[in-house]
Amino acid sequence: MTTFFLAGIIQGSMSELTMHAQDYRTRLKEILLGHVPDAEVYCPVEHHPNSLDYDDARAREVFLGHVERGASSDVLVAFVPEASMGTAVEMWEAYKRGGIVLTVTPMAANWTVKFLSTRVFADLAAFEAFVTSGELARLIATYRERT
Repeated sequence: MTTFFLAGIIQGSMSELTMHAQDYRTRLKEILLGHVPDAEVYCPVEHHPNSLDYDDARAREVFLGHVERGASSDVLVAFVPEASMGTAVEMWEAYKRGGIVLTVTPMAANWTVKFLSTRVFADLAAFEAFVTSGELARLIATYRERT
């Protein structure tokens, strides 16, 4: 089994208690489940759709739990169309543990993206091409050989 964690922008830089559109998560999950036979994909928003309504204690527990889950997954897939502090923390923890960090973003020059990502993709189409080409499978195989 290959475990995937879908990291990505939820609130981003919004000052109000609201979320960015989360439809990218469905597409990422479809791509992975459609092309990685042994994929187990965890989506934080799917498991906690009303997390913005949590009290601080529950929100902290969920946030820190997601950071841990992302870091312990085989592959963290980060979707960051703009800066996301939570996603950056998840990327950092996955990177520190030696996991694969795949980032979908137009911000390839951003140091967090550049230095923590195993691979960077400009958009979902580029990510899908990477997965369908077999390159993801080869990357996972290489990762498993070294661990």
